[in-house]
Amino acid sequence: MEEIISRCIAEALNLDQRHVLKVVELLDEGNTIPFIARYRKEVSGGMTDEELRLLVEKLSLNRNLENRRADIHRFLDEQGVLTPELETSIQKASNVTELEDIYRPFKPKKRTRGTTAREKGLEPLAQLILKGQKDPEDAAPQFIDEEKEVLTAPAALAGARDIIAEIVSEEPKLRPALRSFVFKDGFIVTNVRSKESGPYEMYYDYREPCRKVQPHRILAMNRGEREEILNIKIEVDETKAFPMIQAFYKQNNVTTNAELQMDEAIKDSWKRLLFPSLEREIRSELTQKAEEQAIRVFRENLRSLLMIPPVRGKRILAMDPGLRTGCKIACVDERGKLLETAIIFPIPPRNQKEKAARTVLALLEKHALNAIAIGNGTGGRGTEMFVVELLEAHQQEVAYTVVNEAGASVYSASKLGQAEFPHLDVSERSAVSLARRVQDAMAELVKIDPRSIGVGQYQHDVNQKKLTVVLEGVVESCVNQVGVDLNTASPALLEHVAGINKTVAVNIVSYRENNGPFNSRKELKKVPKLGPAAFKQSAGFLRISTAENYLDRTAVHPESYDTAEKLMHLIGIGPEELGQGGTIPQVNIGELAEALKVGEPTLRDILEEFKKPARDPRDDLPQPVFKKGIMNMEDLKDNMEIQGVVRNVVDFGAFVDIGVHVDGLVHISQLSNRFIKHPLDVVKVGDIVNVRVLSVDTGKKRISLSMKEASSI
Repeated sequence: MEEIISRCIAEALNLDQRHVLKVVELLDEGNTIPFIARYRKEVSGGMTDEELRLLVEKLSLNRNLENRRADIHRFLDEQGVLTPELETSIQKASNVTELEDIYRPFKPKKRTRGTTAREKGLEPLAQLILKGQKDPEDAAPQFIDEEKEVLTAPAALAGARDIIAEIVSEEPKLRPALRSFVFKDGFIVTNVRSKESGPYEMYYDYREPCRKVQPHRILAMNRGEREEILNIKIEVDETKAFPMIQAFYKQNNVTTNAELQMDEAIKDSWKRLLFPSLEREIRSELTQKAEEQAIRVFRENLRSLLMIPPVRGKRILAMDPGLRTGCKIACVDERGKLLETAIIFPIPPRNQKEKAARTVLALLEKHALNAIAIGNGTGGRGTEMFVVELLEAHQQEVAYTVVNEAGASVYSASKLGQAEFPHLDVSERSAVSLARRVQDAMAELVKIDPRSIGVGQYQHDVNQKKLTVVLEGVVESCVNQVGVDLNTASPALLEHVAGINKTVAVNIVSYRENNGPFNSRKELKKVPKLGPAAFKQSAGFLRISTAENYLDRTAVHPESYDTAEKLMHLIGIGPEELGQGGTIPQVNIGELAEALKVGEPTLRDILEEFKKPARDPRDDLPQPVFKKGIMNMEDLKDNMEIQGVVRNVVDFGAFVDIGVHVDGLVHISQLSNRFIKHPLDVVKVGDIVNVRVLSVDTGKKRISLSMKEASSI
């Protein structure tokens, strides 16, 4: 079975089957995806983290398919209905839908009109009509039976038609063609149950071909249906379906009356059984594809957000805006350590600007702060204006940035937030979180359920189990791609390192607190519950910046230390020369790999670490925008050009923060002068972009933007 599965995966993902088999073996042995991607390149053929995750997804789907195939084979065999033809069909089925079509006629059913008719002994009459070899009206009187409550010939014919209707609806050779017909020719139609203005207005009277409807629209319609605002149905020309069914059952010697009975049974089957079943299946398939697309968009947005470059060396004053309760301030040093908190009231209703200004200026001077982070929530607009006026009036050489505070309140009220800052109230914790987001977005955002971060579309409408798996995979991928400082990482960050769970993450921090900083990776083996398997998976991703053994500072895995030391000897460099880039001589990878008896991919990775030890891949990306100017939404004019930050990407466009508290929408049609299939082809969360204002609706708080012909700012 594994051979079949590996071949299917290799064909689907365009991979070498030998590598697929080896990777499956590694996975079954308990190896993690980050470990395989980084330290088993020879075995995997250099598969990336993303390719490995797709492989795992396909592996699960194919194993489930094979398990279902085996179950259906066993069920039919136990029923004594397994024929050579059925067995061949089961083995040839390429997906679960085909398997279920084969199994449908034999599946145990609830009581139906068809089963009732069979109990009344009308199966032979139904078969007579299907074969068309005799006039059913002549045969029907023979099936009158008062004891079985078949009182008339028409009643017998009606019961026979009920049986035929079920046979037609369950025919595995017919359903695929009809399913395809409904999808290709059908329209998804919505109408409103009770008219009122709201987010579903465009669907109050909506009609679109099933094959063309966009994924985000499917999810919107489904939500409107669940909220009992919309009715949804699929419409198709049934007169085109009837000939397809009739042709399937057509016999050369069909009598006129048999044909009439058959036509009536077909119409009943279509309206009562077949079409409703196909409609459910197609809507389910559309929803599944829409969910997959929504999860894909969320995955890419989250990846971009987590990989926003850290802002190093900034001592930050963070503000969590508030109206009635005031603006909470948290001051942190370069490493995110909390220095002081305060509360100011610079905006209405209290409007204590002068007092607030004195407090902020005093904090900036006292702690030598050089940046301000402002949350974009309620009151953020006024707080930002206060900050700009303050900096201009007092000529402070301090820049500021607006931070998306989505999820900050979730962290603040969480057990983790309470454990980290038990002496702070909820909003003060939120301010600390905002400051740390600027310093290192990944380290802070891993503390929050990704669904609360606000970079998805319809994330609460999709399969939550699958969404959780995918998002956890993204976090794991990003954390291990960057690597973790063993002596500073929080338990929330450590638990996403390959091979480490929550318990071990807590144990690592406890060991660090009780025994002082780690001096070597070997010391990890003393951490309770961190056994050999966990050490093997995690060690390469845990760095010690002050380690005596220079290799402990790099991404070189301990299993390759001997190779790395031999390599240093062969190329004539010592630990003190590593990381200097230009000091690493040019080498013949093939010859050196053979001499060291190591794979070429592993050798290349070791050499790369010699050149740039513990390089942070986020440093290659654009830094967050720090601003010194501001404007109101009312100040925006058509064709005005401005710089902004992409906050969210959805199927129909991208939302860009241009500093006016309301994110503007760049519709997919305005993202590029060329045709694009999806906004992710052009932008990602965190991108700094130049946009042009198309229109502003202050009443509805909507801003329409364009990236077409926007000049460099």
